Amino acid sequence: MAFVVKKVIYGKEYYYLNENKRVDGKVKTKTLAYLGKTRKDAEKKAKQILEQNVGEKKKKKPPVQLIKSEISIEDMAVFCKRKGFVYQSGDIYGGLAGFWDFGYLGVELKSNLEHEWWKSHVSQREDIVGIDGSIITNPKVWEASGHVENFNDIAVVCKKCKKATKLDKSELGKVKCECGGEYENKGEFNQLFESNVGPLNSQKIYLRPETAQLMFTNFKFVYDNARMKLPFGIAQVGKAFRNEIAPRDFLFRCREFNQMEVEYFINSNEDCSYKIPEVVILIYSAEAQEKNKEPLKMKISEALKKKIIKKDWHAYWLAIEFLWFKNLGADPDKFRIRQHTKEELAHYSSDCWDLEYNFPFGWKELEGIADRGDYDLSQHEKVSKKDLKIFDEKSKSKILPFVVAEPSLGLERSFLVFLFDAFYKNKEAGNVVLRLHPKLSPIKAAIFPIVKQPKFEKIAEEIVNDLKKEFVIVYDKSGSIGRRYARNDEVGTPFCITVDGDSIKNKDVTIRDRDTTKQIRVKNSDLKEVLRKLINKEIEFERAGKLIS
Repeated sequence: MAFVVKKVIYGKEYYYLNENKRVDGKVKTKTLAYLGKTRKDAEKKAKQILEQNVGEKKKKKPPVQLIKSEISIEDMAVFCKRKGFVYQSGDIYGGLAGFWDFGYLGVELKSNLEHEWWKSHVSQREDIVGIDGSIITNPKVWEASGHVENFNDIAVVCKKCKKATKLDKSELGKVKCECGGEYENKGEFNQLFESNVGPLNSQKIYLRPETAQLMFTNFKFVYDNARMKLPFGIAQVGKAFRNEIAPRDFLFRCREFNQMEVEYFINSNEDCSYKIPEVVILIYSAEAQEKNKEPLKMKISEALKKKIIKKDWHAYWLAIEFLWFKNLGADPDKFRIRQHTKEELAHYSSDCWDLEYNFPFGWKELEGIADRGDYDLSQHEKVSKKDLKIFDEKSKSKILPFVVAEPSLGLERSFLVFLFDAFYKNKEAGNVVLRLHPKLSPIKAAIFPIVKQPKFEKIAEEIVNDLKKEFVIVYDKSGSIGRRYARNDEVGTPFCITVDGDSIKNKDVTIRDRDTTKQIRVKNSDLKEVLRKLINKEIEFERAGKLIS
C-alpha cells in the first residue's frame, strides 16, 4: 500500500509517494512519485495516482497463490512461541518438560476450540449434558477405577542413543529405537501425580489422570437432576495430569493437558437411534494390522455392514468426531480410524477405535473411542457400596447402563491439528498465512485507519469500540497497510477492515479476505451483521458487499 511521506531538505519540505513491498521475505521501500512542496498538493496528486493504479490493478491483479507449507513439530513450537500462541512454562528458568503456557493468541484459539466442541457435543444436542468435576477428589475414586494399582507405563532406555521413552507390554522385545538400538527395560512406573491434603493429619491424594471418572461417580445425580433418559451422555472439558516418562513432541505428549470427553450410556441391548453420517475415511482394521496390510478408504457405514466395526454406536460416534474436525477446516485426507488389536484391547472392552492424524512425526492417536461396558459403574458401585442402577423406561426394569462409546479427545492435540492444516505461505510475498476457520481464529478482525490522521483514526476507533462488544478485535495503525495485512495473516485473522478516504463521505469501509485477498465495501451500519455472517460462513465473501478487487 502506498503512503505519503514528508522530507525536509535544507529547511524546505518535499512530499513523496512511497510504497513498501516484501521482497525475498524482507520489506523494502520504493519511491513512486514526487508530489510537490505542500501537504494539500501532495494529497491531491497522491489520490490521482492511486486511483489510476487501482484501475490498472483491477485489470491486471492475479489471484493470490497460497502454498501448503509442511513444517516439523520443532518448527511449529518455534512459530507458536514467536507469535504468542504457546510458551514453555517457566521458560525464563529453563522450563519444565511436559508443561506449557498458552499466550495471548493461544488462549483465544484454545477457548474457541473448547467453545466449538461444547456447542457441537452439548449445547446443540438434547441427549448430552455437562459437568465440571474437581481436579482433586476422594482417592478411593482412583482405587475403584484401577488407576492406583494398574495405571502403569513401562519405561525403556535405548542402549545406543540413551533416549528414554515408554512402551506397551505388547511392544517389549518387538520394537527398536528410531536410531536402530535395542531398548533396555527399566520397569513399570505409575503415572499418577501424588500430593497431600491438609497441613495436619494429611491425606494422600492424586491429581486426576482423566476427566472420565467423576462422570461415573456423579452419574446418578446427573441422571436424576437433568431428568435424562437412555440413551444419553455426560460431557466434561478440563485438565488432566499424567507423570509421563518421556514427554515429547511439543504439545502432543504433556504432563498437564486438557481433555474434551463424553461418556455415552445405553441399555446394553439398545441399537443406535441415529442415522450414521455418510463419511469416507481410511479404515485400519485389527485384521489388516495383524496381516501387515494397508488401511482401506471406505464409508464408515460400509465398514459397519462388513462387521469391521462391530457396533452401530461406534460407527456413529466415529463419524461424528471425524466430521467435527472436517467441518472446522481440518484436512480429511490426514485422518484415519484404527481398530485396537487383541493385545491392546482392555479386558472389559468388546471393541475400541482411535481417530488418528498424520502428524509430521507419523500417524498418532488424536481421540480414543472405547466401548467400556458397565465396568466403571460396576466398580464404583462395588467399592462405594452405593446403588448406581437406574430405571429404564423402555425395558421397564432397573439396570446398570453400559458405556457404549467414550469419545475422549485431547485439546492440545486438536490445537496442533488445526495449526498444521492451516499453515500456508504466500508464494509471492513469502509470509505465513494461517488459514484457520474464522470460528477458530484468535482474532476475528483487524481495524486499520488508512493513514495516521485524526479523521481516519476517529472512525476506526468507533468501529473498534462497537465490534469488540461481540468479537475479539485488534486496532493497528502502525506501518504500511501491506505490513499490517501480513502481520494479521500470520496469526490467522480472517478479515482486515480499513477506513480510507471514501469511508468519510460514504460511511463505509473495505473488508479484505485473508485467503483470497479480495476486498469488498460494506456500510458501517451493516458491518457487525456482515462480520457475524462471514465468521459463521453463512454468506460467501463476494456476496457480502460490493466487490472492489
